[in-house]
Amino acid sequence: MNKTKTLPKKQLPNKAQRHKLFGSVEPGPRTKPSEKSKMADLQNTQNDFLFDLDTVGIADVKHPITVTSKLVPTTQTTIGTFKFSSSIDKLSKGTNMSRFTEQLQAYYQQGFTVDFKTLKTFTKDLAKRLKQDDAEVEVKFPWFFERRGPYADLAGMNHADASISVKYDADEGFTLNASLSALITTLCPCSKEISEYSAHNQRGHVSMSVSLEEDFDEDDTDWKELLLEAAESNASARIHPVLKRPDEKMVTEQAYENPRFVEDVVRLVAADLYEIPAVTKFKIECRNEESIHMHDAIASVTYDKRQEEGESRG
Repeated sequence: MNKTKTLPKKQLPNKAQRHKLFGSVEPGPRTKPSEKSKMADLQNTQNDFLFDLDTVGIADVKHPITVTSKLVPTTQTTIGTFKFSSSIDKLSKGTNMSRFTEQLQAYYQQGFTVDFKTLKTFTKDLAKRLKQDDAEVEVKFPWFFERRGPYADLAGMNHADASISVKYDADEGFTLNASLSALITTLCPCSKEISEYSAHNQRGHVSMSVSLEEDFDEDDTDWKELLLEAAESNASARIHPVLKRPDEKMVTEQAYENPRFVEDVVRLVAADLYEIPAVTKFKIECRNEESIHMHDAIASVTYDKRQEEGESRG
């Protein structure tokens, strides 16, 4: 029988002694004030600091948010990744970083729903808190939506990566931008054309960024649903979380009936976004993870409807 080796019990120094062993030292003399009113405020130093700054602020701030949608689930809690900023002129040394997070906490305590209406109020309040003429907030988040199989009607959750940004300027008003990145299925038209039977397909990533009219109303239109439908309806087929065999047959046959190059996808999505009155500018990118090639296929298109209107007026 193997005997367990018995070790002598360690005699450890106390916690304070252990900390000292690993480099901790006693506090030194305190000569600087502890009261805020008596502390130096370097950020508010006024002088000629050479250049105005376009942007100063904080980024990669993660915080729980509420997102609403016209798709199920109509209300969901998710994680937002925030960026807060404003400009400062050359006479100001810096900004007060804590004011950004103070503003976030104040809104969170009231129930922070991320939509254009809320972020308009947020940026205007933030500019006032910062004592600046402008402020901008951007928040990125995963957005979940229910998707049902086309035959069995079994539900599951899909998701897309979304972002929304609002910039407030005291002179120019609000600038609204949004983006969505969704997954689709594409089937290669060339493969279908040259093969006796079958055709290779792949998973595509469609990324859309849009600028919206300042008075865009989310009570009437869900921008997330708009962008998702633009991507998915122009694909060879949609991605599904739950597929039974009859569903799979329908999806694969649909893909075969709707072959798409990446070039086709971005042009078709562009046509849909062009027809949305509230969209003033868009950029669309599609990346296909090729299933029989070592490379990805890519295409993109950018279009500004405001330039078109300006040309037509001339």
